[in-house]
Amino acid sequence: MSDLRFHITPGGSLSGRVRVPGDKSISHRSIMLGSLAEGVTRVTGFLEGEDSLATLAAFRAMGVAIEGPDAGRVTVHGVGLHGLRAPPGPLYLGNSGTSMRLMSGLLAGQAFTTVLTGDPSLSGRPMKRVVDPLVSMGARIDATERGTAPLTIHGGCTLRGIDYAMPVASAQVKSSLLLAGLYAQGKTCVTEPAPTRDHTERMLAGMGYPVERSDARACLAGGHALGAIDIDVPADISSAAFFLVGASIAPGSDLVLEHVGMNPTRTGVIDILRRMGASIEVSNAHDVGGEPVADLRVRAAALHGIDIPPALVPLAIDEFPAIFVAAACAGGRTVLTGAGELRVKESDRIQVMADGLRALGVQARPTPDGMIIEGGSIGAGRVDSHGDHRIAMAFAMAALRAQGAIEISDCANVNTSFPGFVGLAGRAGLTITRRD
Repeated sequence: MSDLRFHITPGGSLSGRVRVPGDKSISHRSIMLGSLAEGVTRVTGFLEGEDSLATLAAFRAMGVAIEGPDAGRVTVHGVGLHGLRAPPGPLYLGNSGTSMRLMSGLLAGQAFTTVLTGDPSLSGRPMKRVVDPLVSMGARIDATERGTAPLTIHGGCTLRGIDYAMPVASAQVKSSLLLAGLYAQGKTCVTEPAPTRDHTERMLAGMGYPVERSDARACLAGGHALGAIDIDVPADISSAAFFLVGASIAPGSDLVLEHVGMNPTRTGVIDILRRMGASIEVSNAHDVGGEPVADLRVRAAALHGIDIPPALVPLAIDEFPAIFVAAACAGGRTVLTGAGELRVKESDRIQVMADGLRALGVQARPTPDGMIIEGGSIGAGRVDSHGDHRIAMAFAMAALRAQGAIEISDCANVNTSFPGFVGLAGRAGLTITRRD
């Protein structure tokens, strides 16, 4: 357990203009696909968080020359689809589930064997959901008896394309299978039960790789090449979500979030907050490298509880810790169902958020696949984030409406997705200090 704690004094408001760090999902993929491309991929806005840096270090270990990061700039000298080399030892991916699941597919088609490891949290997360379909493509992957890391991905396997209907919506599983499909004989198709983020498909197409997309289905055939491109990584909407909620709940707030990624598979948090009564205006909308971006102006508003539409759940799956805080400050009851995926994130986000809200005096009842929250007042107290970056940042914003100080423990993992959170939040108006 980390001894880094956040101490937040109650009250205040958020104002001014801020740009949160680059999108984590796109940062991961810029390194992975840039490494497999032919030519030099130049990335700006790269997220210099621990998760993205774990991906970068892994590809360096496999022989890819990568310059940076330097103020968000990274230069990747691609080696082509078949240019990776065996790393000198296991690849340690820290806390990054995205790295492990996507790289499982990418590495299944290599000529060499690789071992993927992670920290205790990542080593407890389910990998069977990605291992099983990869094995059906012809991959050989060894996991623990529980289906968790470390994963040994054997080289030299002949992969065959499959037509896979995913039982649970997951962008990581979809992306892993499409990356394996780059190396497979024939066509690989993935159909998802609900839309999930499509950054992989967009970047593949941007690099000139033929991808067929229709509704909830994506297909590609092996044997084509990737061409290097310039990638401008937009600000991460998952990181912006904490400020969207903070400015919505804190009286007097008027905040502009700049250059936020507005991919339609990621904007569920905006739709949910607007249904709760939030005031969020979109301006300066434009496209950057195939990804839509815009500025978001959010002002304080009286929120009310809602039944969250199931169709929006996959489009906001990473933002629910922040949404739960909004619900705690809203008038009336908020009900979430269909979000069982939250129980297998960096922590059991349903249970850990319910425990934290109750520690602050909020009525929050966890259910197997969601939560029921009775909005009202937030008290003071101590919350254990269980090493989950999104839970730590969500409860930091809760202090804007709290009756007393909130102290959050085990906050070191905030650096996985949002390095500089304390400084940026402080400049926007949150009274937050680090205590080591």
